[in-house]
Amino acid sequence: MRLNRSLFPLVAGLLSPLALAAEPVGLAWLELSGAPIESPSPFAWLGFDESDTLRSLVERIDEVAYHDDVPGLVIRVKDAELGVTQIQELGQAMARLREAGKKVHVFAENYGTSELLLGSYADEVLIQSGGAVSLPGLYMEEMFLRDAMEWVGLRPDFVQVGAYKGAEEMYMNSAPSPAWEKNITALLDGMYANMRSMLMQGYGFDASDLDRVMEQAWWATDEQAVKLGLIDAAVDLPLLYDHLGEQYNADVEVAVDLNETTSESPFDTSNPFAIFSILSKQPTHKATSPTIAVLHIDGAIIDGDSTPGGFLGGAQVGSRTIRNAIEDILEQDMIKGVVVRIDSPGGSAIASEIIWQGLQRLQKEKPVWVSVGSMAASGGYYIAVGGSRIYANESSIVGSIGVVGGKIAMGGLYDKLRIRVVERARGPMASLESSTTPWSESQRALIRRRMTETYDQFVGHVKAGRPGIDISRTAEGRLFVGTDAIHLKMVDAIGGLDDAIYELADEVGLEDFEVMDFPGPKSFSEMIEEMFGSFVQAPGVMMGQAQLSGLAATLSEVLGPRRFDMVRDAINAGMQLRREPVLLTMPNVIIVR
Repeated sequence: MRLNRSLFPLVAGLLSPLALAAEPVGLAWLELSGAPIESPSPFAWLGFDESDTLRSLVERIDEVAYHDDVPGLVIRVKDAELGVTQIQELGQAMARLREAGKKVHVFAENYGTSELLLGSYADEVLIQSGGAVSLPGLYMEEMFLRDAMEWVGLRPDFVQVGAYKGAEEMYMNSAPSPAWEKNITALLDGMYANMRSMLMQGYGFDASDLDRVMEQAWWATDEQAVKLGLIDAAVDLPLLYDHLGEQYNADVEVAVDLNETTSESPFDTSNPFAIFSILSKQPTHKATSPTIAVLHIDGAIIDGDSTPGGFLGGAQVGSRTIRNAIEDILEQDMIKGVVVRIDSPGGSAIASEIIWQGLQRLQKEKPVWVSVGSMAASGGYYIAVGGSRIYANESSIVGSIGVVGGKIAMGGLYDKLRIRVVERARGPMASLESSTTPWSESQRALIRRRMTETYDQFVGHVKAGRPGIDISRTAEGRLFVGTDAIHLKMVDAIGGLDDAIYELADEVGLEDFEVMDFPGPKSFSEMIEEMFGSFVQAPGVMMGQAQLSGLAATLSEVLGPRRFDMVRDAINAGMQLRREPVLLTMPNVIIVR
């Protein structure tokens, strides 16, 4: 059930301070741990996945406003992995709660930049006594692979349309080109400015105060952080209730545990035969009352079906899966509007066009708006301009209007491994597929011509979807944060997914409505097939997958989770070139701390 935000200001008037002071005070409690996911697992209806979605966390924070006898919320951060745009969406919910007259307290054992940014939206920031605080600034790494590839005998051969595109840089260069340096420097400046703005507004610093704090708080004790104004108090966790009691002049207790789950498996686990009946059961995913649909484009964009992971993992969103979801939405009259939630660096040019066409078909029947998560770049932005209104967070990355294509010639590697490849081709263009040699000049000219056609199509969609946009300032691969993109007319509003959902509902005249996520859930038999299908068909392949999982785990440990994610996604994007030589993607090997 959705909450009516128009009631938020009225909630504060329902609180009675005198009554609260006379009795124990019940607070709401929310724990943040791990990384929130964008959409529910397709198997969540089976009770096997209880992961928190970002939207569910936002809804739980909003829920507190409707508990008249609960004056505050405690958010405990336990090893959470939050991106800046996720913090901004959670922070907007925290701000709404404070506007409703509630207090928000944040508690964590240690504070890094992410935890401090979250704390900037709270009334009180608490740290475990003895904990540490680190606010070193914003640090970015880029990996350039040209020298390493040549060392092992690989020869990258890429072409890009758009001087600022940058997707070929890590393959073709040993250092950034002047255009890419300008592009990525401007993006980093925008991200840093947003971070500083959040800290200054939340903690009451001016620019010189923040400079002084950051110089001293690159590594600070709890006591030092309190003196610097980053932390309000250091509290031993067992004494947290005592500390909160002092703030409310009463004993405190947890009245609303927002982490409690009431989800149950839809089958009787005590019945040994129940699982067999589930094998043929299909999940229902039909709107029975007025509904806003959220269509998720989450991950690299590929042709065909979505997959839970490519080479070494990493979610990939398939054009066939999304088009099927669009048709499902079109068939349901109770769905009154659609928000496309995009968190993607792009991918296949063909798949991006197919999804864009699907949104055009959908818009003829229902309003289609767009919400950008951490990024809608390249193919992600290609899809975004298919909506009539685009929301982005302050630090969302948008743009990369450009095209890259190429292949990696492996002849040198084959020579080092003493592998002899005999090539045979029939047809005038068959040798384009050669794995041993780069393209000839005439072949490169053909590839560039096709890429230019794709680029012109991309720009045409942008002009049609974003009237008044200045292509000379926004195209050719340039990247922007949301706060810059709105001034360039690349997006319409600064806001999160919740803002897009509520404002679309208001646009279509809905007060009480449901929200449904698409693509919809999968059946139990589909889950089994996804988990074990390759083993049933070819045990040798299954062993290969297990070995890859082990390799992925090892690389994650060596590189660190965030570096590994970036490298993995870059490899997956590169492997798409085996299927088509032209991609709408942006560089992924960018690590920000």
